[in-house]
Amino acid sequence: MSSLRPRRSVLYMPAANERALEKAKGISTDAIIFDLEDAVSPDSKDIARAQAVAAVNSGEYGKRELTIRCNALATPWGHADVAAAAKACVSAVVIPKINSVAEVNEVSAALDAAGAPKEMMIWAMIETPTAIFDCREIAAHPRVPVLIMGTNDLAKELRAAQVPGRAPLYPSLHMALLAAREAGKTILDGVYNDIKNADGFREECVQGLQMGFDGKTLIHPDQVSIANDVWSPTEAEVTHAREVIAAFDEALAAGKGVVQLNGRMIENLHVDNARRAIAIAEAIAELA
Repeated sequence: MSSLRPRRSVLYMPAANERALEKAKGISTDAIIFDLEDAVSPDSKDIARAQAVAAVNSGEYGKRELTIRCNALATPWGHADVAAAAKACVSAVVIPKINSVAEVNEVSAALDAAGAPKEMMIWAMIETPTAIFDCREIAAHPRVPVLIMGTNDLAKELRAAQVPGRAPLYPSLHMALLAAREAGKTILDGVYNDIKNADGFREECVQGLQMGFDGKTLIHPDQVSIANDVWSPTEAEVTHAREVIAAFDEALAAGKGVVQLNGRMIENLHVDNARRAIAIAEAIAELA
């Protein structure tokens, strides 16, 4: 089995909505975030927490990666959320509005105090100006494998104009991407709000892929297939990747210092990218 876990499509599901939780069992998303925060009203927090734990412990979501988005520790519900998630069958807790590595440490300590296994991770949401300036330290934390861009909140905090293409957010997005790449971590693009605009959503997915994001967070099941398609290597790309590796291995075996394929130079970075493309394709096949 491939050690690379695909996160092309990561779907938020409101944990207070029983119908949505049931529907999620048949959605072909790579990962689910059972949401206890924005999608849940204050008077429904307790029932949402109980339903999220029951859902992830049910064993009825197949091979999807399961996480719970807790409320921030500073809220009235945060500590109870983290304590409940610590004993649930999730790979990670998702924490909104992480501003600093000190806050990551606080969440990590809360997980440990609640008896969470050491392999339970923290997905940090980057959605404030403060987080952008500290994202390098946040990404480097050993318990943080994933950064999630909270583009809605970040745009609000920056008072950014609502324009096509997200140009006002480019500097912040690139800073977080650089932090993730330096640390060797996964980074997910933010949500797309116009759920009826499939063409616009696909365009933003393509933009996210070209920028370097590893996948996209989603707010509606109809967005899953598009995100999966955009972030999946094509058959032609996988074939080319295998050719790159074969040419490189053949050149090494022959003692050649220069490697070419179809008139193009091949360097180590091309081989690394080829191996990653194949690993992603194999990991996707394992989810089917």
